[in-house]
Amino acid sequence: MLSLLPLRLPCSAAGTHPNSASLLQRAVTPRLPIPPISPRANMCAAATPDAVASAASSVGREGGKEVEDVVVQYVVLRRDLADAWPLGSVVAQGCHAAVAAVWAHRDHPDTAAYCGPGNLDRMHKVTLEVKGETQLKNLAEKLEAAGVRHKLWIEQPENIPTCVATAPCPKSQVSSFFKKLKLCK
Repeated sequence: MLSLLPLRLPCSAAGTHPNSASLLQRAVTPRLPIPPISPRANMCAAATPDAVASAASSVGREGGKEVEDVVVQYVVLRRDLADAWPLGSVVAQGCHAAVAAVWAHRDHPDTAAYCGPGNLDRMHKVTLEVKGETQLKNLAEKLEAAGVRHKLWIEQPENIPTCVATAPCPKSQVSSFFKKLKLCK
């Protein structure tokens, strides 16, 4: 695998390494600029011209600004637990579900783009709430029926459904499932 980082050898190693001249020459060779590519196009299994064009077409114009269909992860917590449990415990439930959803779908191109080195500081999460267990289970069933990748976190050993988290996916594909829910406060 080629590295984009220049090779740096200590002076003593550079003089004794048999290929030091060619290694040093490669290290100082100017690098060509790499044009920016949409993270989703870059992470596809087969980055064909059609795939790149498809990813580029997901960028539109809205109000004079470019808008991209961002990859987002939704985390939905139970409000009744937030009122009864310590805040840290409820936050931990959301963290469990979010990590489990990412890990379970780690090989999916959307998850790879979401967790890619260029996006780690720009992740999009939306944290919402439902009233209780019934609404949480209903949401999980709707997501399951629609084929939306997600994780219903069930706290053990108590066997309490506490949270639903989606795997990272384009907002346009899943936002309709969450539009009636309130932001978690």
